[in-house]
Amino acid sequence: MKWHYINTGFNTGKFNMAFDFSLAEGYVPGEAVLRLYRWQPYCISLGANQSFDSIDHAKAAADGIDVVKRPTGGRAILHAEELTYSVVMPVEKDSSVKNIYFDINMALAFGLKKYDDKLSFIELENLQPNLRDFYKEEKSAVCFAVPAKSELKFAGKKLAGSAQRKIGNVVLQHGSILCGGYHKNIVDYLTVSPGERQAVIGLLNSTADIQSITGRNVDYSILCNAVVEGFQSYFKMKFSAAGKDDSFVIENESLYS
Repeated sequence: MKWHYINTGFNTGKFNMAFDFSLAEGYVPGEAVLRLYRWQPYCISLGANQSFDSIDHAKAAADGIDVVKRPTGGRAILHAEELTYSVVMPVEKDSSVKNIYFDINMALAFGLKKYDDKLSFIELENLQPNLRDFYKEEKSAVCFAVPAKSELKFAGKKLAGSAQRKIGNVVLQHGSILCGGYHKNIVDYLTVSPGERQAVIGLLNSTADIQSITGRNVDYSILCNAVVEGFQSYFKMKFSAAGKDDSFVIENESLYS
């Protein structure tokens, strides 16, 4: 399989979600894509089946925070101090969406361990929660409330969350690698009761982030390179191209603005 790497840097939430979906729609057989990106301004993304009413849009707008829908499932995420990834790859005869989910998270783990030795104790979650029952609870309004099977955790705390969607014979998977603690501010934008708000805060405090683990500011350039190396090591391949393709981003930006 031929792998491509794209780093699109900072863009709006609408751009980022449309770009990910376009990668899946424009899939070329026999190829796979890793994309790394960030968000400007900060943005709350909602799962495809989550109601817009779960967010206080007036407060988000007043604070300069976008709100968008993801093409994938799950619950609300405040994208801020994070590195976001997306992967598009085929579901082949000898594979499955679960296997792909596991492999991508393993590749991420390889990369994060290359970024800093303090991340060497990253593990993949072994248990699968009953998400159907959990989503019935108000505290499930946030996506980082509970780690799903094969997601990354550090010292028992969730470090990266991912969502996946199968489109024909192609999987789109994207997720957030937490680099700082700003994602916890999502609680300020949820339309939940005071009691439910406290429950959400407790769950969000069970997340980990790279800055807290390493004790220093995240160097996103080095982190991106580490993730790229991790994918190359795990999948035993070399990307056909690496780096930020500025012309592609600028040329297509109007499509998503």
